[in-house]
This record gives sequence, structure tokens and C-alpha cells, in this order.
Amino acid sequence: MLSRLGALLQEAVGAREPSIDLLEVFVEHWKGITHYYIETTDENTPAKKTDIPWRLKQMLDILVYEEKQQAAAGEAGPCLEYLLQHKILETLCTLGKAEYPPGMRQQVFLFFSRILAQVQHPLLHYLNVHRPVQKLLQLGGTAAGSPTEKEEVHFTTILCTKIQQDPALLTYILEGKKVVGKKETSGHQDKSSSLEEPSSRVPKIDGESSEAQATGTHFPGGTEEPDNGLGENNLLTSLIGLCKSKKSRVALKAQENLLLLVGVAPQAAATYLVQRSPLCSAMAEHLCQLYQAMPNFLDPADIATLEGISWRVPSAPSDEASFPGREALAAFLGWFDYCDHLIREAHEVVAGALARAVTEKLFVATLQPQLLHVAEQSILTSTALLTALLHQLCSPALLQEAVDFFVGSDRQPEAPEDSPHSLCSHLIGHCDHLSDEISIATLRLFEELLQKPNEQIVHTLLLRNLEGRTYVARGLPEPESYEDSLDLEEDPYFTDGFPNSGFQPTPRLPAPTPHLDGKTAVTEIVNSFLCLVPEEAKTSAFLEETGYDTYVHDAYGLFQECCSRVASWGWPLAPTPLDPHEPETPFFEGRFLQVLFNRMARILDQVIGDLMQRIQRVPQFSSKLLLVRKQLTGQVPGEQMDHQTLLQGVVVLEEFCKELAAIAFVKFPPNSPHLNLPPPPQRHV
Repeated sequence: MLSRLGALLQEAVGAREPSIDLLEVFVEHWKGITHYYIETTDENTPAKKTDIPWRLKQMLDILVYEEKQQAAAGEAGPCLEYLLQHKILETLCTLGKAEYPPGMRQQVFLFFSRILAQVQHPLLHYLNVHRPVQKLLQLGGTAAGSPTEKEEVHFTTILCTKIQQDPALLTYILEGKKVVGKKETSGHQDKSSSLEEPSSRVPKIDGESSEAQATGTHFPGGTEEPDNGLGENNLLTSLIGLCKSKKSRVALKAQENLLLLVGVAPQAAATYLVQRSPLCSAMAEHLCQLYQAMPNFLDPADIATLEGISWRVPSAPSDEASFPGREALAAFLGWFDYCDHLIREAHEVVAGALARAVTEKLFVATLQPQLLHVAEQSILTSTALLTALLHQLCSPALLQEAVDFFVGSDRQPEAPEDSPHSLCSHLIGHCDHLSDEISIATLRLFEELLQKPNEQIVHTLLLRNLEGRTYVARGLPEPESYEDSLDLEEDPYFTDGFPNSGFQPTPRLPAPTPHLDGKTAVTEIVNSFLCLVPEEAKTSAFLEETGYDTYVHDAYGLFQECCSRVASWGWPLAPTPLDPHEPETPFFEGRFLQVLFNRMARILDQVIGDLMQRIQRVPQFSSKLLLVRKQLTGQVPGEQMDHQTLLQGVVVLEEFCKELAAIAFVKFPPNSPHLNLPPPPQRHV
């Protein structure tokens, strides 16, 4: 019988004999499949070793050939009508669920994928197609390591491609409702065809009748059929399950498919995704699970090595960057990056809901208790992880949620007598923690936060305390002249040098002429920074390195970047005019600036205050200082020596002051000398 049917199909499809009835051949193949379940006695024979795959392939070829021969475009041919009216896809889905014969589910996934991909007729608009499609989706994507993962992800890819072509399909695929107003299947009825139902050993789905021959399925406009709970496990949940696959290619393809869906979802589907699907909660909960899977202790330096990891390019372990917990950390950061991309590409309804879910479940419920913990290691690890998350966060919706989480939304100026108990005030306190590691990690967190393009961050941390301009002394005499303000020059520790030191003073900028243009003011500011370090402790001139102009190009680029970032924030071009009648109030810079200024003040106390006395007690200070500078710039190998911390601090302080001078120089008004910048430096600390 197989050889006779094969010959008939060859004549029908290959030779295109008009005398061959395609419908008859199509029905014969379907009967051959159903008869297998009646006649077979060996239930252990794999499906791929039976004639079922071949018959399904012949049925598909007939459908494709029939469609090409249809004179009227868009009309369903007799074979396609038979497929729809006799609920063949429903029956195949039942056989796939039973997994009989073994491997049948794989064959069903392949057939569904091929028919949806190769038949151009809009099949998903029919109830007898999208209902079995939903049922087939229920068979996969729920158990990790499913043997049909490859076929499942291919099937979902075909569905997502169809939905991309017609986004309105998404609502019906998810909700299990018929498309309103679609054309009903009608016309050709095969009076002589009689289809025997598979054996009763095949289980039913959802209690439906197993009778395969139907009178035809009609779709009157405006009617809908409830989903009967099918939405509980559908295309969305299948994709989410496949996204977690251990097979990287399967997971990546599923993630791309899910990204496509949330990107094309119309308003109705987006609302469904938020209100009636597990999308937001499932994505956020998996993120928290990956967080819990990481070791309790992670070195901030190790975390920094994986900052910016991409979900598209899984990070492969390497000998140089291997550390305990690396794989778990990479999985966590990769899934966060995927959530961030999903939020960025999704419909705004989905983006907002998913961003809130990530914030509530990860930031508030999981990370915040770690930040507030008394254990230093918990604070250190959670702070470093938050910094890494901020570093790769790009989506506006998630950024806004993160900003509200970190700094809140209060725009009123702070007062010294306030006793805030917010997370932000707690983190600001960590900037001046007893543990230097926590202080550095938290300062790095705020540095990452301040680099984000969000006005609320800058306003809450800095500007809300400066808007009233209470930092300006009202009604007082003019400030002292430039010459009178250089009391630092008269300090006995700021002499021209000391005997046999080997140092010569570095030439300063020329003394300014009073009452000139802005160049005079910027010169005063620049000199105020450059004079912080005594001449005897400056070393850059001995290595053919210039003064603060070493940093000018870097500072200018940073300044231009900041200007570009804040251009859309609507800041005024000039300070708010002072009201002479407004009562003067004490100036409070705010807790963030207060902590920063206090730390900087201590730096000056710990180094410059007794620097000249301490360096005179260091034998061969000048040569050792030069050697340390070469070590820090990588010119010579590092080696331990006496007073190394002091020597390194002196070099770093000198460069820090030069950098501050460069920033002051480039940010002055346009009439300052910005146009003739020196050539870019070759190296600097």
C-alpha cells in the first residue's frame, strides 16, 4: 500500500497529473496514520522508525502544492479545508501529548512548524489551528532539559515570525480566542471520506470528544470563545521556560523570540502580558533565584571584571579571570542585562510593569536588606553588585525605578536638623564608613549613579541644596584681593626648598593683573589648586611631565560630555539673581557634599598638614619619590620600600590637584583660553 500511495503522490505532486485527486491522496495518508494506532501491536517502536514521519511529510507537500495551484488567492483548498474541518491538528496534538509511539511529540512539533512556515494561508486565524497550537505549547517549555527543546524553540520561532507579520495575532494566541470577523471555512465537503478515529488507548485532551470527523467549523463575525484556562501555559510561558535552558543556543533563541514578542505587542496584548500573564513576576523571580545562587562572598574586584556582560554573548571562563562563583555571577549579570534589554524594547505598558517588578523583587526585597545589614561582607558584596548593575543599566524605565530606589523623589532642600532614615542617607553614611573598603565601594556606587543621564540624581544629591544660593554671603564687603588671599605662600612649610633636597621649584603661572577679564579669575582658581602641594614634593617636572595641562584634554572631554548630557534638562544659563530683601539663612550643602568635603578635608590634614616635617625624616626622599612615581606610571617594576604609603600618597595628591586645576580651567566661561589647548599628553598617572 505504501508503494502505491507513493506512486500516486509522485504523479500528483511531481508530474502534476490533473486526473489525480489530491484530496483523495491526502485522506489516504491521514487514514494510514490513524490505522497505525489500530493495527500496531508494538508500542515501543520509535515514531521515526514508522511510516508516520513520511506520511506527515507527504501531507505537507500536498498542502503546499495545492496552495500553489489555487486560482483564487487566499482561498483554502479542499485538502486544507479537510485538515481544518476534521480537526487533524487537534488529533495530532493528542498523539503528541500521549508520546505514542515514542518520539511522536517531536514529530508533531516538526509538522506544526513546517505547516505554519510553508503554507502561506493565514492558518493561525482559524480556531482549529490556534487552539491546537496552544495545546501543543502546553506540552513544552515547562520542564528543564526537555528532550524536545530544540523542536520547541523552532516551533516558537515560527509562531513569533507570524506574529511579527501580524501583531494582532498575539492577543489571540495568548488568550485563546477566535479572531473577530475572520472568514469562515466553507465550500468543499468530502462526502465520501470517512475517517476512523485512533484507538481508544490514546488519551483525550481536556475531556474533549475524540471523534475526528466534524461537520465543519464556522467563525461568525463578532463571536469569541473563552480560552478555558489555556492562557495559563501558553507561548509566553513556553518561551520563559526555554529562556532558562542549559543549552545556550536554545536559551538564546528563546530570549530573542521573547524580545520580539514584547517589541511588537499592541496595546491589548501588552495589557494582557501585564495583567494576566506571569511575564513580569517570572522574569524578576528568576533574577532573584540567580542572585541567591551566588556565593555569599564575592570580591568587589572580581565583580568589576564582569561588569558590562552581555546576555547575547555568554561569558566563557578563562584562566586569568577565574574565581569562585564566576559562573553564577555571570549568569546573574547576564539575566539582568536581558531584563534591561526586554524593558528597553517592550511596549511602554510592559516596560513599566517589568521595571517595577525587578525593582521590588531584586532591589527592595533582596538587595536592600543586605545594604542595611551590620555585617561588613554583606554590605560590601551588595554594594559592589549594585554598582555593576548600574553600570550596564540602559533602559529608561528601569533607570527611573532605580533612581527612585536609590535617591527617592524629595526635591526640597535638606536641613542640618533633619534625621532622614532613607536608603540614600544610609548609603551616604557608608561613604564615610569605618571600613575603608566599604567607603570606597560606596563612593564608586555614587560615581556610577552620577554618570547616569537622569536629572533627578543630580538634583537630589546636589542641586536642591544650592538652588537658593544660600552659599553666597549677602551684604558683605568684596572678597579680599588675590595677593591677600595667598597666605598659603607664607606658610613656613611652603619654602623654596631645603638644603640638598635636589628639588627646584616648578614655575607657577604668572601673577594675575587685577580687574582684567575672566582669565584672571581662572588663573587664581588654578593656582589655588596647584599651590596645595609644596614645591619640594612635586616630581612631574623631573620626568618631563608638564603641569596641569597634562589633564586638560581629558577634563575638556569630560566637561563637554557633561554639557551634552544635561542639555535637555532645561537648566538656566545663569545663576538665579539674589534677592537683597530675602533673609539670610545658614548654608547647608546637603549630606552628600558634606561627606565628600569632610573626606577631602581629612586628606589635606593627613598629608599636607605635616608633610614637610615627615619628608625631612625620610632618607633620600627625592630619589625615593621619583622611583615611586616611576613605579606608579609603570616605567619600572614595583618593589617594596620604607615609607612607601607616604610616598605614593604624595604623588597621587600632586596628580589629584593637577586634575582639579584642569577641571577648573576648562569649565570656566567661554572667554577663558579654551581654544588653544595643548597637544594631548602621552601618559599620566
